[in-house]
Amino acid sequence: MVKTALVSSLEKVFPQSDGSFTVTEKMSLLIGEKGGFQLAVFTDEPLRFALNENDGIKVTGYNVLPVPSKLPFYEDHDDDILVSPDGYYPDYLVPAENGEIEFVNGGWCSVWFEVEAEKAGANEIEITLYNEESEAVATEKFAVKVINAKLPEQELVCTNWFHCDCLATWYKVEAFSEEHWQIIESFMKTANEHGINMILTPLFTPPLDTAEGGERPTVQLVDVTVTGDDEYAFGFDKLHRWIETAKRSGMKYYELSHLFTQWGAKHAPKIVDVNGKKLFGWKTPAGGKKYRSFLTQLAAALDPFLKAEGIKEYCWVHTSDEPNLTQLRPYGKASRLLKELFPDYNMFDALSDYKFYKRGLVKTPVPSLNHAEPFIGNVENLWTYYCCGQYKGTANRFMAMPSYRNRILGLQLYKFRCQGFLQWGYNFWYSQHSKHEINPFETTDALEAFPSGDAFVVYPGEDGKPLCSLRFKVFRDAHQDLRALKLLESKIGYEKTVALIENTTGGELTFMNYERGIEPMLAKREKVNAMIEEYCK
Repeated sequence: MVKTALVSSLEKVFPQSDGSFTVTEKMSLLIGEKGGFQLAVFTDEPLRFALNENDGIKVTGYNVLPVPSKLPFYEDHDDDILVSPDGYYPDYLVPAENGEIEFVNGGWCSVWFEVEAEKAGANEIEITLYNEESEAVATEKFAVKVINAKLPEQELVCTNWFHCDCLATWYKVEAFSEEHWQIIESFMKTANEHGINMILTPLFTPPLDTAEGGERPTVQLVDVTVTGDDEYAFGFDKLHRWIETAKRSGMKYYELSHLFTQWGAKHAPKIVDVNGKKLFGWKTPAGGKKYRSFLTQLAAALDPFLKAEGIKEYCWVHTSDEPNLTQLRPYGKASRLLKELFPDYNMFDALSDYKFYKRGLVKTPVPSLNHAEPFIGNVENLWTYYCCGQYKGTANRFMAMPSYRNRILGLQLYKFRCQGFLQWGYNFWYSQHSKHEINPFETTDALEAFPSGDAFVVYPGEDGKPLCSLRFKVFRDAHQDLRALKLLESKIGYEKTVALIENTTGGELTFMNYERGIEPMLAKREKVNAMIEEYCK
């Protein structure tokens, strides 16, 4: 028996579903945009599909495959979650070679179709399913209207932290070997194709999610040579290659890795010399003379290099990640030092207490979604972020969250005129505090530390190429929604554009308040597209 249904990219298809999906048989796109939909299939026999589409679009099919979760959500979660009957969640996408469908015997599965809009016009995608005897057993048709307006370039600065040590660990290659560089470029390109235009750049091994006294594998782009007592020379060959690789991958902004340890700026990050000898680390006080001297010499050498590379104005400097009020003093001391050494650089950090900004300790604060309100209208450039802590009422991308909680972010970032967005886990494939390597196909919650989906949005595929999650596709769609809203604003103005996407029920759109459900999310974007079409005739 074969059953089929055309469903939205915002649907998550579980094998045990009763088949009551939100059916979606059409969508509209702007020229240059990529959108998605799914074919849900109930089958007890092997099937393959064949496509027949128009010339104005390009369609690629992926099987949606499940991964397990021991920690899908925290015990005190809100009520807007998806509970898996068997502990598995549909998440990663594998290209459907020869149209073969990865099926669950006697259950539902899905094929994700990505549609790239190349030119304006009405299009129809015909999907035919065949059994092993090459007999047609089902046919579905999906309509795609490509509006005669081009999706504008992305203005939002967006980073999901790129962990190149995880790439070296998984693929078992030496850091910054030729094999590593090829893998890095492949993962960078995929990141950029999904809305990431800022790349975490490890001047030194990033002191992120590392147990105190512990270490992550060394990934250091700056070569350091000790030339005398507290005297150093710096080599930037690897950093130059990183920049060239990032440029080829479409990156525009460079997020220089944190120059002090996470959660309070109390120590220096791990820094080694060209022979691998450790110069600084957990035993180095952040405010000590030796480290201050080192940073002073680094800044003097790094500044002209970045200027010569033509990227100085696109570089952002970090002090320490997520300090709290008890760490105000050491963070302030470290921050003031970096302001002296990098006076004309963008400086930012993820922190959620307004007092850090009020005291002038950070030029661009990056508060979490649920702590953003005091910053709205009071900072020059509003950024925001989410991580494992944003799970009550906020947008986020956990596997156990419905996908509209992922996509609503684009509308929120638009309304509050956000300049940037940050998330910490593009490909974090370690356990919490980086104590153990994990297999992301088997462990999706950093060994029950973070809800599944927080730590990564891509998986390690074969030949050093990433496999995307459906969550990353939806995240990209949120970026495209934002870009479409910017286009509409250029036609009708900001106030009218906001009015178009405001909640029709339940009050105004905020970071904590938005309409739940697949249909409202899709309807908002279709309204935006209809207005764009009207004004672009």
